[in-house]
Amino acid sequence: MKIVDHIKNAKGTLFSFEILPPLKGNSIESLYTGIDPLMDFDPKFIDVTYHREEYVLRERPDGGFDKVATRKRPGTVGICAAIMNKYHVDAVPHLICGGFSREETENALIDLAFLGIDNVLALRGDNLKGDAMFKPEEGGNENALDLVNQVRDMNKGLYIDQELKNATPTDFCIGVAGYPEKHQDAPNLRSDISFLKKKVEAGAEFLVTQMFFDNKKYFDFVQLCRDNDIHIPIIPGLKPFAAQKQLFALPKIFHIDLPDDLVNAVEKAKDNQQVKQIGIDWCIQQSKELKEAGVPVLHYYTMGKSEATYAVAKEVF
Repeated sequence: MKIVDHIKNAKGTLFSFEILPPLKGNSIESLYTGIDPLMDFDPKFIDVTYHREEYVLRERPDGGFDKVATRKRPGTVGICAAIMNKYHVDAVPHLICGGFSREETENALIDLAFLGIDNVLALRGDNLKGDAMFKPEEGGNENALDLVNQVRDMNKGLYIDQELKNATPTDFCIGVAGYPEKHQDAPNLRSDISFLKKKVEAGAEFLVTQMFFDNKKYFDFVQLCRDNDIHIPIIPGLKPFAAQKQLFALPKIFHIDLPDDLVNAVEKAKDNQQVKQIGIDWCIQQSKELKEAGVPVLHYYTMGKSEATYAVAKEVF
């Protein structure tokens, strides 16, 4: 079922979460261990991230080095199929520009359509490590708008090979990302909203936000979207704060601000166990306020671990 239909049919705020594929060589059972407890809260969909290639140097017998591309977390399409088969829950694969040509993206979309997957989340993706700016793959999409356009075209039966006769249209519900504190590459929030509006006009039907720890930023972002005629569902993305090192890691990696009260509480904590409980309590309060405000879905970034998300959901759903 499409995400927009889940939301339309809901009688209250829905529960969903995001998972990471296992590291290459690990069993999918490790993934099920994280998913199983969260099924108690009747998730309507589970996001599965996609990871671009990374480059490593491997030494040859002659002492030279080869630059080799590798994916540390492959398996997104297969995991989506496994989730739908095992749990009978809609899986939402991420699609990214980085590391993929348009031909590879088209083939991935064909596989997803064959599997009966109804939703995709279209993202630009991260820079390669060491690159200051995002560089698209040769023959690939340059940004999320291009990716949305490609999915929309396939929904119309328009494939890269324009000579295909009577090509079957796909029927994907397209989601995109939103940034309450703006995307790292946008000069300001209003320009970011302008780009978001183009994605919506191109066919995006729902939006999932970057994590945030101050609900006011989400509410302000929603209002700014509505003021700019963006009226698709805006799903808040939440993450329970988990460790003291995240005081510096989260703002650096995700380009977000942390509220003073949260920072002060974490700085005074005796150990990471206490920090974890602070993070759970903070996320519970965030979730309750958002749910009371009538958000369509509460979406949790589990980072492959379900314990904290379970503790939050137990108090909210």
